Amino acid sequence: MAGLLFQRVAGISGALAVSAGAYGAHGFRRSDTDEYRKELFETANKYHFLHSLALLGVPRCRKPMVAGVLLSSGMLMFCGSFYYHALTGDPTLSKAAPWGGTLLIAGWAALAL
Repeated sequence: MAGLLFQRVAGISGALAVSAGAYGAHGFRRSDTDEYRKELFETANKYHFLHSLALLGVPRCRKPMVAGVLLSSGMLMFCGSFYYHALTGDPTLSKAAPWGGTLLIAGWAALAL
């Protein structure tokens, strides 16, 4: 049951990643935003997309709820803080990125165990 939930989350997340990528390529990229913020947006989008795909593997692992929650939470914290900083210029949420990255690593490990 949890595996199917995260399969749906993967689909929604993937659609959002493609939408964000389109915005980054056609809107945000062409703005007068500094290069660092554009790089942050690109990094967030790359990790968002890759980890959306990783969620598709969740139904095949032993503990799908654990792996799914870790990957989803990690994406939200890591990618979300990067997207926020890139779009607003406000680095307030940047401290969440390392925690999000740690959750992503743990999510990959949970897929393997």
